[in-house]
Amino acid sequence: MIALLDYDSGNLRSVQKALLKVGADVKVVRQPDEIKDARAVVLPGVGAFDDCVNALQKQDLLEAAKEFIKTGRPFLGICVGYQALFEKSEEFNSCAAGLGLFGGKVVRFQNQPGLKIPQIGWNQIQITREDCPLYKGIKSGSYVYFVHSFFPKPNDLRVVATETSYGETFASSVWRDNVYATQFHPEKSQNIGLQLLKNFVGLAA
Repeated sequence: MIALLDYDSGNLRSVQKALLKVGADVKVVRQPDEIKDARAVVLPGVGAFDDCVNALQKQDLLEAAKEFIKTGRPFLGICVGYQALFEKSEEFNSCAAGLGLFGGKVVRFQNQPGLKIPQIGWNQIQITREDCPLYKGIKSGSYVYFVHSFFPKPNDLRVVATETSYGETFASSVWRDNVYATQFHPEKSQNIGLQLLKNFVGLAA
């Protein structure tokens, strides 16, 4: 069973449907004790950093997620669920502390002539970690779907699995040990996204 954390995030159902499509046994969970027996956990996200972190904290899912990760079982963060894995965010004078699994903070795209913020739409990923299991069968240069104004800046560049250019080059996904996270939305990225999710589900088999 793959536990999908429900903290009233807007894109929960689309992630659930995508996971089901690639053959996963998915359970939507709202309580920390519901993830103890999961083979993997997915933290989706739409909206603001503080809203995500505070909602997880309120439902006691923040510490539960940290404890789950310590078990070595696969964990995937998506969009704001990716950003929440870092220490802090500059979004809206954020004051909530993230999970701190990765060193670094979440920053906003810099205003540039002709650059639309947020980035909404398809963009390419350049795979920097060919050994990352999420990208098995996925070519560097593939297009995935983004919706965001902010992105994390990891302190340790060795965790960066893919990079994407949008006015500047940023880490569009990271990987360390059993923790994977993407700024883009696999559930909205058609065949490439489904392949990524299939790869993740395979890690939990």
